[in-house]
Amino acid sequence: MKIVIPGGTGQVGAILDRALTAAGHDVVILTRRPSREREVGWDGETPGAWGEVVDGSDVVINLAGRSVNCRYTEANLRAMMDSRVCSARVVGDAIEAARRPPGLWLQMSTATVYAHRFDGANDEADGIVGGTEPDVPGHWGFSVEIAEAWEAVQEQARTPKTRKVALRAAMVMSPDRGGVFDVLQKMVRLGLGGPVAGGAQYVSWIHEHDFVRAVEFLVAREDLAGPVNLAAPVPLPQRDFMRALRAARGVPVGLPATKWMAELGAFALRSDTELLLKSRRVVPGRLLGAGFDFTYEAWPEAAEELVRRSRAGRGGAGRLGAGCEGV
Repeated sequence: MKIVIPGGTGQVGAILDRALTAAGHDVVILTRRPSREREVGWDGETPGAWGEVVDGSDVVINLAGRSVNCRYTEANLRAMMDSRVCSARVVGDAIEAARRPPGLWLQMSTATVYAHRFDGANDEADGIVGGTEPDVPGHWGFSVEIAEAWEAVQEQARTPKTRKVALRAAMVMSPDRGGVFDVLQKMVRLGLGGPVAGGAQYVSWIHEHDFVRAVEFLVAREDLAGPVNLAAPVPLPQRDFMRALRAARGVPVGLPATKWMAELGAFALRSDTELLLKSRRVVPGRLLGAGFDFTYEAWPEAAEELVRRSRAGRGGAGRLGAGCEGV
């Protein structure tokens, strides 16, 4: 197949590019700074010659959007919103204008759309959309608004010949340098891999191999459309998540952090505590219902495999930190 990946220079894009290219597909990356073969320039905002690679493609996987790993200032939140909405809209316009539109448009979304909760899991049918939870920072609601706007642009696009799926993805775990797993490993090695603010908040995640397999599954299953949760079936509290990662790394102790310590650390790292403190208890109801079989259902086994590959130097290095591209 010919697969076009707008915003495909971040961690998730590198994972998909590696796997899909190795499987024999013709993968084209749309990026603001093309520098390699198979990369085509675009700005994520306006139509251009890049639309020619969409015309005649089989699948478009739009990953474009400003990184969420930043301080949640008003300007950064607006950039997160605009980069996602504008890129999704212009991708939809390119599909609409295509003489031979792709059969499938996979649009990256986020599991952050669901509410901060401890009392139950969120699937696509019964999950509670966030934004109105009591006793959480107000800007957490803006993150939900971003996710809803992101998905709404895809849903409203006039692409009758193209099936549309919104990928409500949890954190994708891979050994890539600079990725979320790499950052968590470094915290563990420094002795900082303990519970944060008590550690009761749930962590949802998905192993990179299952993420790729889920994308391939969705390509093949023409009966699936709309929002789909891409998360392992067993989310777990942050304290248990980090305990399993410490065990995989052979580090017996991780210093705990209070909420104010997390806030101080997030400020120093120019990030936001939502990434640490929001309870994301997300389960893949539609994937499981459609018969998808996860290779890595439980985090301890996934963490052990990722640590082994990390120590062996396997896994790739995407062009991480590529501005507003990648997720």
